Amino acid sequence: MRPDLLSLVLLWASVTQAEVLVQPDFDAKKFSGLWHVVSMVSDCKVFLKNKDHLLMSTVDVNATVKGDLEVHIELPRRDGCKRMDVQYLKVGSEGHFKVPALGYLDVRVADTDYSSFAVIYIYKELEGALSTMVQLYSRTQDATLQALQAFENFYPTLGLQADMVVRPPGSGAFPSLLCVPLPSFHPQSPKSGVLLEVA
Repeated sequence: MRPDLLSLVLLWASVTQAEVLVQPDFDAKKFSGLWHVVSMVSDCKVFLKNKDHLLMSTVDVNATVKGDLEVHIELPRRDGCKRMDVQYLKVGSEGHFKVPALGYLDVRVADTDYSSFAVIYIYKELEGALSTMVQLYSRTQDATLQALQAFENFYPTLGLQADMVVRPPGSGAFPSLLCVPLPSFHPQSPKSGVLLEVA
C-alpha cells in the first residue's frame, strides 16, 4: 500500500475508534473474575470463515495495581483445549487496553454492570488485515436479556451486520471438549504469547 493511502487508512481508523466510548468510571477490580464469551461479531475474514465451528471460550481476569489486566484464556476446540495467558496493557484511561500478543491494537470495555455482562470492543490486526470485533462477556453461560440487548444495540453502530454474529455453544453441548483443569497447571503472572495445548 502506498504511504499516502496507508496514512488515510490509519486516520480513518483512529477517527472510528475515537467514537467508541469506554465504560464511565471503569473499575478493573470489579471487572476481575471469570467471564464466558457468549457471543461475538466481527468483519474479520478469518473469523467469518470459522465462526460456525467456534465453541464458547472463557476469560479469567485479574487486575494489577498498575491498571493492566492479566487474562487467562481457555478455548475449547475440536482438536483439544488451547490455553493462553496474555496481558491487557492499559492505554491512557481506565478500561482502555492493547494486547500485543493477540494483535489487538485497541480494546475498550464499552459497557458492563460487572455482575452479569460486559461488551468488549476490539480493533485488531491479523495476517496483515485490520478488523473490528465485539465480544459479549457473561458471568454465566446463559446471557441475560439485558446483556443481549446491550450487545445488539452496540455492534451495529460499528457497521457490523447480524449475519456476522455467532453465539458459540456452551460446554453442555460438547462435554467431551471441555477445558478440564490440569493438575500440574498453576496460574502465574501471565507472559504474553504463552500457549498451552491439551490433546
